Amino acid sequence: MEKIKCAIIGSGNIGTDLMIKVMRKSKTLEMAAMVGIDPKSDGLARAARLGVATTHEGIDGLTKLDCYSDIRIVFDATSAGAHKRHNEVLQRDGKQVVDLTPAAIGPYTIPVVNLDANLAEPNVNMVTCGGQATIPIIAAVNRVSPVRYGEIVASISSRSAGPGTRANIDEFTETTAAAIEKVGGAERGKAIIILNPAEPPIMMRDTVYCLCDEADQEAIRKSIHDMVEEVRAYVPGYRLKQAVQFEHIGSNAPLHIPEMGGDFTGLKVTVFLEVEGAAHYLPAYAGNLDIMTSAALKTAERLAEKRNWIAKAA
Repeated sequence: MEKIKCAIIGSGNIGTDLMIKVMRKSKTLEMAAMVGIDPKSDGLARAARLGVATTHEGIDGLTKLDCYSDIRIVFDATSAGAHKRHNEVLQRDGKQVVDLTPAAIGPYTIPVVNLDANLAEPNVNMVTCGGQATIPIIAAVNRVSPVRYGEIVASISSRSAGPGTRANIDEFTETTAAAIEKVGGAERGKAIIILNPAEPPIMMRDTVYCLCDEADQEAIRKSIHDMVEEVRAYVPGYRLKQAVQFEHIGSNAPLHIPEMGGDFTGLKVTVFLEVEGAAHYLPAYAGNLDIMTSAALKTAERLAEKRNWIAKAA
C-alpha cells in the first residue's frame, strides 16, 4: 500500500521526534519533507541523513520543493505566532494541517476524547502537552459526574523544553485552560506549567484536580482507569502514578475557588500521572514531547483513513 506523504514544519525537538515516529511507526504516512529556518539544526541534518527532503527557508522553502504537490498532511511544530501564516499558505494549497502549536486556529483535538468529531476540519489543534496528558482524565470524570472546576499542573524537565516551548508559555496556560472547558467538559478550567531544572531530569508529571457533583466513586475510578488504557494505546509510557484520590467537601468547610465565583461543596477528585517518553529522539524523561507527537501521529493517521486517502493511494 502506498503511504500518504507528509511534511513537518519545525526542525526542533518536537518536529524531530515526530519525524522519527512517522518513519519508525507509521504504516500509513511517509516523511516527504522536513522544514526549518536554521540550516545548522540537528533536525534538518538528521532528516537529510535519512533521505528526507529538507529546506531551511521555512514555509516558502516548503512550497518550492519538488515533492510539495504530493504532500497531503503538514504538521506544524513551530510557534503560535508563526502558525497563522503557515496555515494561510497551506489552506490555500489544500493541505490538511495538524497544528502542534498553541495557536488553536482549528478545533482543540484530543484523540481519545473528540477526534472523530473533528475529522472534517482542515486544521486541527493538538492543544498542548499538558492538555494531551490531563484533559482525558477530566473528560473521564465528567462522563460520570459534571465537573464544575478542573485544574491541572504540568511539571516537565527544563531540559525537554526547547525554545518553542519557552516562547509559548503564556499560550500554553491559556490554550490548555480553554481546552479543559471545551474538550474536557469542565465549567471552569485552569492550567499551570512548571519547568523543573532538577538534575537528574524528572519525568513529566501531571496533577489533575476535579471538583464535581457527588457521585459513585467507584464509577469515577473505573472511568479514569479505562481512559488511561485508551491513552496508553498510543502513548505506552502514560500511567497513573498512584491511586485516584477522593475527598468529600461538605457545607461545614466549603472550598472557595475565586475562578468559580463562590463556595464549592461536593466531591474533589485528584489524579497523579506520569508520562515516560519512548526515547525515539530525546531521553525518556521527555514525556511531554512524546505525548504531543504520539497524539499528532494518531490524529494524522485517522484523518488519512477517514478521508479515504489510503484507499485511493492503494
